[in-house]
Amino acid sequence: MSPAAAPSSPVPAWPRSLPTLLRHALLLLLAAALVLPVLSVFTAWLPGSVGGERAGAIVREMAVTVLPEYFWTTVWLGLAVALGSALVGTISAAAVTLFDFPGRRLLEWLLLLPLAMPAYVTAYAYTDFLQFSGPLQVGLRAAFGLEGRLLPEVRSLWGAIWVFIFSLYPYVYLLARTALSERAAHLMEAARLLGASPARRIVQVALPLARPAVAAGVALVLMETLADFGVTSYFGIQTFTVGIYKAWLAMDDRLAAAQLATILLALVALLLHLELRAQRRMRFAAAGVGRAGSAEGEPQRLQGWGRWLAWLACLLPVSMGFFAPVLFMLRPLAADWAVLPWGRFIEWAGNSVRLGAITALLALAISLVLAFAVRRSRDGLTRAVVRLASLGYAVPGAVIVVGLLLPVGWVQAQWPQARVPALVTATALGIVWAYLVRFCAVALQSVQSGYARIPTSLDDCSRMLGVGGPRLLTRVHWPLLKRSAAAAALLVFVDVMKELPATMVLRPFNSDTLAVVAYQLARDERLGEAALPSLALVAVGLVPVILLSRTLRAQRR
Repeated sequence: MSPAAAPSSPVPAWPRSLPTLLRHALLLLLAAALVLPVLSVFTAWLPGSVGGERAGAIVREMAVTVLPEYFWTTVWLGLAVALGSALVGTISAAAVTLFDFPGRRLLEWLLLLPLAMPAYVTAYAYTDFLQFSGPLQVGLRAAFGLEGRLLPEVRSLWGAIWVFIFSLYPYVYLLARTALSERAAHLMEAARLLGASPARRIVQVALPLARPAVAAGVALVLMETLADFGVTSYFGIQTFTVGIYKAWLAMDDRLAAAQLATILLALVALLLHLELRAQRRMRFAAAGVGRAGSAEGEPQRLQGWGRWLAWLACLLPVSMGFFAPVLFMLRPLAADWAVLPWGRFIEWAGNSVRLGAITALLALAISLVLAFAVRRSRDGLTRAVVRLASLGYAVPGAVIVVGLLLPVGWVQAQWPQARVPALVTATALGIVWAYLVRFCAVALQSVQSGYARIPTSLDDCSRMLGVGGPRLLTRVHWPLLKRSAAAAALLVFVDVMKELPATMVLRPFNSDTLAVVAYQLARDERLGEAALPSLALVAVGLVPVILLSRTLRAQRR
């Protein structure tokens, strides 16, 4: 055979696969950074871990002392909040969706306002106004010559239930309203043609259609309730989250804190499973259901007492969850305006803005990398990393704190001269890491929703013109993703501003944020001073609520 006819030697395959290996290595590195704080809490159950030989003894000791109280308090709190938020959210959603009355369009937006109010801020406001020395009881005693306590103690389990219901019902309201507006009109008209009365159409057609959405909203409410530290700690309620911090900070037992964190994480995983099942049922229920085109599919106009009941169903939740707490905080703020610490307030706000901006930019960069990786290749590893990053928002801040500090303590025990623990606990590295674990999912969801509006044919055309790889992201995708990226950064920024559990433990020295200062001032019974940082958090939280309302109205058009 002549040299020209000799078969060419095969080209090694590894150079062509090098970019894929680098991409997978980057994805695995991101996954490890986002998942390590969650998985490390499970090492508390391993026999070979530091203190692992005490794991069984600690569980047995907690089982006969604090664990039953933590469990049953958390269960009763969750059940009461779930029932209350389901009723309030479903009734208000049905009122603005199925009926027409004056002010309905305005109330649709107002009912979202409690989303801007952190639950712990609402707790401070109600405590200041309704406690024994608050203006309401003092005024009643002075006006009627009464003595002693006139109202039940606000800082109790029932007080916490009240605060959580009117702070978190918008999760149920938003999903139920979307479900009813998208699916109810078509089938309500069909039921009318079959002779069903209005009451029967509502009870047997509209509300069952909203049931999966209500279940998904209740699951979100329960996850927020389980993750809360500000309300339960301030009210002295012994839940799992409070127990984690008490075990770590008061008893100096990190192993007990880690084991409590795993139990809380198991409860959250169960709720997340239920929420995902409800979401699948929502997609199934939506299949084949369209909008009604006739006037009979429009909301039913109310007259007389019906209007008053609809106004009550909508104004009561937003008044209890937003307007009343804001007014309660404005009263001490106006009374003590001259003595407020404005200089320190600027410092606290600067710390909050700095941490929020850093975290927002990093979360946006990570989300763009992950979303672009899924866009280019839908292999199993890429999808798994994106799923892991999407689960972070469901993990309570207390679990993330314990998961971060456990490896730090192990490194400190193995290498006492190492500087890694100091970098995590004495600088912004640790707190930003915890923020990214928890809030990357928020940015990722927004960026992926932006990618869903970019047709894949645009990618094919770009590759044909020689634009591929990172240039495809920077020159083609980024101009189309700017609005989604801005929304993602804004949502992460606001969530960081309001985050309390992780910030309180991992913040650097002399770097108090608005959320931490509001909690500390309220805990010290300086509620008048706590009103200033609390109202600042509310003002920041209003921005995404306004954007959400505008988005919902644009989608309806």
